[in-house]
Amino acid sequence: MYGLIGKMSSLPDKRDELIAALLEGIGAMPGCLSYIVSTDPSDANAIWITEVWQDQDSHKASLSLPAVQEAIRKGRPLIAAFDQSTVVTPVGGVGLRG
Repeated sequence: MYGLIGKMSSLPDKRDELIAALLEGIGAMPGCLSYIVSTDPSDANAIWITEVWQDQDSHKASLSLPAVQEAIRKGRPLIAAFDQSTVVTPVGGVGLRG
């Protein structure tokens, strides 16, 4: 398995709009086992995204899907910064498909 945990910051007062854009593009992503978008209670502009994929190739392939490209197009102008990103190797857990 291949996982990513990332934090980004939206422009002020644009967090909910950015979250909506991110969640629009996740309907059918082959190889995606989990895609969770979370708010950060200590930062009104911060968003954490936790992703689990069958493998790194599945993640790379998802970036070319039309729905994902559209989500990127809508979300990009709402992003103030990419704060952190970490690649992880998921090993299991409650709710993890696959």
